[in-house]
Amino acid sequence: MQPERVIKYSTWALIAVGIFSLAWWLGRDPTRSFAESVPGLDNRGAGFGADENVIIGELFEDFGATFTELSETWPRFRGENFDNISRSGIALKDKFPATGPEILWSVDLGEGHSGAAIWKGLVYILDYDEEGRADQLRCFSLVSGKELWRRGYNVAIKRNHGMSRTVPAITEDYILTIGPRCHVMCLDRKTGDFLWGIDVEKDYESEVPLWYTGQCPLIDDSVAVIATGGKALMIGVSMATGKKLWETPNPNGWKMSHSSVFPYTFGGRKMYVYSAVGGMAGIAADGPDAGKLLWEVPQWNKSVIAPSPVCMPDGKIFITAGYGAGAMMFQLREAGGNFNVEILHEYAPREGLSSEQQTPLLWNGHLIGIMPKDGGTLRNQMVCVHPSDPKKVVWSSGPEKRFGLGPYMIADNKMYLWNDDGKLFVLQPSLSGYIELDMAQVIPDGHDAWAPIAVADGYMILRDSHTMVCVDMRK
Repeated sequence: MQPERVIKYSTWALIAVGIFSLAWWLGRDPTRSFAESVPGLDNRGAGFGADENVIIGELFEDFGATFTELSETWPRFRGENFDNISRSGIALKDKFPATGPEILWSVDLGEGHSGAAIWKGLVYILDYDEEGRADQLRCFSLVSGKELWRRGYNVAIKRNHGMSRTVPAITEDYILTIGPRCHVMCLDRKTGDFLWGIDVEKDYESEVPLWYTGQCPLIDDSVAVIATGGKALMIGVSMATGKKLWETPNPNGWKMSHSSVFPYTFGGRKMYVYSAVGGMAGIAADGPDAGKLLWEVPQWNKSVIAPSPVCMPDGKIFITAGYGAGAMMFQLREAGGNFNVEILHEYAPREGLSSEQQTPLLWNGHLIGIMPKDGGTLRNQMVCVHPSDPKKVVWSSGPEKRFGLGPYMIADNKMYLWNDDGKLFVLQPSLSGYIELDMAQVIPDGHDAWAPIAVADGYMILRDSHTMVCVDMRK
């Protein structure tokens, strides 16, 4: 064979091998041979327990700072309407200046993933002071970043991939927090004065979840709603007095998860939906039978559950979890005041929309989420599905655009996605895909940026494992 032909055939052979290798790499599933990560491998520390005498609310510091009063709020986990969608009329940036995002202020925090809540110019975040060994609710000015006060209590917590990881709940009158070891603290919002507290671990003989609790507290019509596990599945407490109003029995011994309690009205009945370790349940929220178990799904029994239920107007409820749990979609139905559940879909993470940490968005009748690392060929991609079939992908971000465990939310009809390493993406979603409008590195060398985003009056609060920043997103 002539040398020219040898070179020609060799070149074509190398090109073919290259194309095949690229296709194999893009389509392969590197998690196929992975062993499931067993909860507890983070070396949850020993050396403390429910016998510790924690005096909730005993610590207070007033820094004498002032703040600029504004008008908007982001009062709890996932915002005013529990859907992670801001309905503010303030236009937000879709492009960053050449000099980068306008960071108004930055503050160091203890290692953790707790998110901020905002109330009319004030930022509240639950932090852990490692040096002082104390949970602390800290109050900052949204505009200046000056700290006004902090209220807390001494409690022993060992680093376990972060400590604090919940978002306070706020009303005009009250602030409610849940600390890493399940200490509930209620304060006067205006003054920071301590009102009452509950040691859930001690009082309800509850087991603190692995990596500490991620349950964000709920204030609903002046009632504090807390999933306790242990001696009770859930309790309702008066915000004004701290008196227990109702209690849901827990005969099956379901345990507290990292998931949060969400209110839901369906079939003419208001209820609280909760995904515990042991199953999912709907609890009566009002009336003479408040606290009664209305329905349950014991088939949803997963060991680590961080995302919260996504409840839809037609009675469909979607729940997902990590560590190989996958997801479930079920249909809630009501007849004569009674409820029953039909499981529509239950599948492994590689088979449809699932999530390890963040709760998917219900947006324009579709569900949007980031697939977990064991999501098969769609691992770490953003995907959109229709609730009628969460296993059928409407669109995905593609193998060239994969994201981490960070949060995402909708504001000014745009999606803001906060990646693991402190990058903020601005996306324009549609029912056929999305356009990436811009991206900026907000926190240099960011690490484990998993805390929920908060936004009000055009100011966006973001954090990674050690730093909280305020970005002026006003257009």
